[in-house]
Amino acid sequence: MVGRLAGAGPRVAVLMGGLSAEREVSLSSGHECAKALRVAGYDVVALDAGRDLAARLQEIKPDCVFNALHGRFGEDGCVQGLLEWLEIPYTHSGVLASALAMDKTASKAAYAAAGLPIVASVLASRDEVAQGHVMAPPYVVKPNNEGSSVGVYMVRPGENAPRLAQSMPETVMVEAYAPGREMTVAVMGARALAVTDILTDGWYDFDAKYKPGGSTHEVPARLPDEISAACLDFALRAHRTLGCRGLSRTDFRWDESRGLAGLILLETNTQPGMTPTSLAPEQAAYCGISFPDLCDWIVKDASCNR
Repeated sequence: MVGRLAGAGPRVAVLMGGLSAEREVSLSSGHECAKALRVAGYDVVALDAGRDLAARLQEIKPDCVFNALHGRFGEDGCVQGLLEWLEIPYTHSGVLASALAMDKTASKAAYAAAGLPIVASVLASRDEVAQGHVMAPPYVVKPNNEGSSVGVYMVRPGENAPRLAQSMPETVMVEAYAPGREMTVAVMGARALAVTDILTDGWYDFDAKYKPGGSTHEVPARLPDEISAACLDFALRAHRTLGCRGLSRTDFRWDESRGLAGLILLETNTQPGMTPTSLAPEQAAYCGISFPDLCDWIVKDASCNR
């Protein structure tokens, strides 16, 4: 059994790493959060989440779990269900919201029912995608249940239908390409923090998101007041529509030539990155919330409630 230091604050197990394609990003997020929580006065145990996770948590006996996992198993309701069963309070969204947000088709249906703007998409098999265009280009092909731009194919007019890697799931989402600026809004409880304009030389892919210099962030974004207000409103409505709690981040594209009609909601991330290049901590800092204070707030918001 791991002993508790005399005089230490509540014990927090920071889950990181895990089994998904986003393992390395999660390790970075987890290490940053563990450091910040120690600064905030917590007794922190950093835990690489493997298949023995339940046994490790029963050994550590944390007062709370800080879930810094990204991608499948850690962000899709699976780990959340385990923590519910173990009756350990945990951060971020619960089982249903996590599962709903990770399933891009299901979350888009929820957005549409709430009157939030989305683009057309269909589910198709890898074979169907390779045999011919399932919608007119330009379109994007991506897994229905991954994040961080893992496994994303951009198909432009005049290009052949893509042959997807065997590592892609058998069923994928094909989504109409939304042109324009890439923007994002973090939501912290009942508060939409700010709008960030994400500037890159090309596609906002995995490298652009996580490698130093891959992108630059302008916060607050220089936008017409109507667009800024809509982004904040839509992000908060998406958070509530999916039933999120704690911290989330919703991504947008905006075609300036179409005004408000050109603003499209892409997806909501229930466990935003917490790396040195991540967007949600950057928005919190803009609002005067330090990284240790942000992590402290996330822990205090934790619960064991689906």
